[in-house]
Amino acid sequence: MGPFEQFVDLYGLPAMTLVLLTKSLGVPVPVPADALMVLAATRVAAGALVLWEVFLALLAALVVGGTAQFLLARGPARGLLYGSGRYIGLTPARLDSATARVAGAGPAAIAVGVLLPGVRAVTVAACGLAGVPLRRFLPGLLVGSTLFLGVHFLLGYAVQIGLSALGRLGVPVGWPLVVGLALVGLAAWFGLREWQRPGAPTADVAAEAAGAWQEATCPVCLMLGVIGPVFPIAREEHAGEHLGEPADQETIAPE
Repeated sequence: MGPFEQFVDLYGLPAMTLVLLTKSLGVPVPVPADALMVLAATRVAAGALVLWEVFLALLAALVVGGTAQFLLARGPARGLLYGSGRYIGLTPARLDSATARVAGAGPAAIAVGVLLPGVRAVTVAACGLAGVPLRRFLPGLLVGSTLFLGVHFLLGYAVQIGLSALGRLGVPVGWPLVVGLALVGLAAWFGLREWQRPGAPTADVAAEAAGAWQEATCPVCLMLGVIGPVFPIAREEHAGEHLGEPADQETIAPE
């Protein structure tokens, strides 16, 4: 066992759950959420952690944290979102546009928004700001979070196979590799958001890229980030911004 695995096993499931819960509350912890999930899954695949315990603990962190953020956005944190959200890509214009669109969204549409990296944060916040009933929001959050976590557990098992192969070849896997991959992911999000929002201020693009990066940075999520605009919640998210036109305020039909 290398120093990286020793570090993970030392702090273990409670630490990963706490960090994921904090992030799900909306606190911008500079660690990609999907990296924690993949990391947990690799340790499950290696036999160091128990599958059902890890999956349920991380799912609970996502759902409890997301629900708390939703409730805070309905009242106590509304001013904070509009005042400071721009630093993680949640500008007032983006919040207003998303709020108008999710007002009539059903659980399935909310689940898609929660599943999509780079869209999850604005979906949760907008549902709270729009006063979406909890009975509609919670099923969408649960389904979207379960799918998001499940995808990264499958990816984690694949990563563990790769790590085992590297170990047999004597290739060290440590913090330099992890940090390097994280930086590549951040650069990829910046390039993707710049491509999707031509003409937007660099500061806004950088803030939105950083916000998306702290949600997810794996190759699967970057691909979802590319195709995300075809889905209803994401498709019109920046419509007309670089053309100086107002974003389309059409809401998603109830499901």
